[in-house]
Amino acid sequence: MFRSLLTPRWLLLHVLFLAAAIASIFLAVWQWDRAHEAGGSFQNLGYALQWPVFGAFAVFLWVKLMRMELTDTDTQPQTDSAEPPATANDEQEQQEPEQAAEPAPRPKRKRPLVPPPAPPVDADEDPELAAYNAYLAELNKADQQHDRR
Repeated sequence: MFRSLLTPRWLLLHVLFLAAAIASIFLAVWQWDRAHEAGGSFQNLGYALQWPVFGAFAVFLWVKLMRMELTDTDTQPQTDSAEPPATANDEQEQQEPEQAAEPAPRPKRKRPLVPPPAPPVDADEDPELAAYNAYLAELNKADQQHDRR
């Protein structure tokens, strides 16, 4: 289960996110000290309060990516496991090997990635839209006549 988080790619990501979180802590302390020096300002104090937020976001993103990776590996079929006991469906799979080779479909999303397009509005329904479209048509016509000269 956690073995997928120990690949070279993930080890590099672990180091990167850990370095980002530690660096944000050091930068926050540095800005805090700078704010309390003689030449410090409220801007340094603001940065001192922002750097921990950046570090917390890095940790949040790190945990989110790990959870996504673990759920992706959990939903994929395990090929290393032992064969399950034979059932009546196995006879059908032996007769149709092409269909058995297809991977299981991924679960569908609850909502689409992109919202559906807005329904079209007729010029009769919205007189302002009709006037604006007529104005745009006039501008386009004038622009085309100017280009022909």
